[in-house]
Order: sequence, then C-alpha cells, then structure tokens
Amino acid sequence: MPIVKQLTILLANSPGSLSNVCADMASKDINILAMSVLDTIDSGLIRMVVDDHEHAVKALKDAGLNVIETDVLSLEMTHKPGTLAEITKQLSKARINIEYAYVSVPPGDGKSIGIFWVSNLKKASEILEG
Repeated sequence: MPIVKQLTILLANSPGSLSNVCADMASKDINILAMSVLDTIDSGLIRMVVDDHEHAVKALKDAGLNVIETDVLSLEMTHKPGTLAEITKQLSKARINIEYAYVSVPPGDGKSIGIFWVSNLKKASEILEG
C-alpha cells in the first residue's frame, strides 16, 4: 500500500481551464493516474496523482498555479463486489476516518472509467461518440 503525492490546484470554473492543465501535463509526458474535480460557483478544485509529481509541480507552478502536495494512500483493489466495502470496514474498525476518496475501476477489458459532469450532456455525448 504505497503512499503517494497528490497534487491539489484551484482553477477557474470555466471552459478550457481543466483542458489546459491536462494538455500541459501531456506535453511534458506526465501521466495523470487519478483525478478528482470538485466545483464551486467560480472555481474548481482539482486533485490528481501523477506518475512524476516533482516534474508536474514544476510545470504547474511555471503555469502560474499554486500547488498543494499531500500524502495519500494508493490502493490497488480487486475488481469485484465487496472490495471497497471490505476496505472501508477495515478502516472503520481501526477508527480511521475517510476524509475523501476517488476511485477508478477498470471494467473487464482493463480500461479505466472516467466520469464527467458536463454542462451539455447531449452535445458531449455526440462529440465523444463520433
């Protein structure tokens, strides 16, 4: 159960803000392994784990963004019903509170799942299906 660095940044809640960060990471060959996006009225809180956090921190700071680094637990979980229940039960028994979590579970073909809340679901669906 490795402890990894999570990067947290605050972005404007506007079209293109997240895309710019993702494109910047990609252009520097930094792979985003996990991401959580929370919205507020005028900003978005991005939490991400990347494969090279030091390089990512430099890139984000060079782009003018403030970055908070936090140690988090990274668990490889079996893809079957009850796995998350067992993990949370074990933490609960140990009186360990889960402050927040975000999970990506690969389906049978091994691809990750991305869940997106967008302002126009129909349009996004059409664009992504095409």
